[in-house]
Amino acid sequence: MRIMAIDYGDAHTGVAISDLLGFGAGTAEIIDSRNQDVVVERLKGYIKDYGVEELVLGYPKNMDGTLGVRAEKSEAMAERLKAETGLPVTLWDERRTTVDAHRILFESGKNGKKRKKVIDAVAATLILEGFLTYRKSHG
Repeated sequence: MRIMAIDYGDAHTGVAISDLLGFGAGTAEIIDSRNQDVVVERLKGYIKDYGVEELVLGYPKNMDGTLGVRAEKSEAMAERLKAETGLPVTLWDERRTTVDAHRILFESGKNGKKRKKVIDAVAATLILEGFLTYRKSHG
């Protein structure tokens, strides 16, 4: 079963799609658009092209666990994705994924400009890996 993780942002949306068995991250992409309609249509295209059966959407909680404006935007996007795709959507706590993605890219030698181009895809991959790891250990 393929699972797609989404790091939804204002200007860029990172997408990571699991391998066919849902054991690890396979494909990572970036959607460069501020237009939610464009983002949703691209996500629907990935769902169709890859046979995705489940969605995991980054849920950006504040470090103290409270919810802010970004979390509300994610909740609204989750509802829209459920309605338009018919797929289950899990909101996944994504605290620190962007920080960790920056660290990973910095340690791999990517400069600031190169990091900016791929950071959201790496963050989506971290969301997917966290979700898959949790799922494996909790049945």
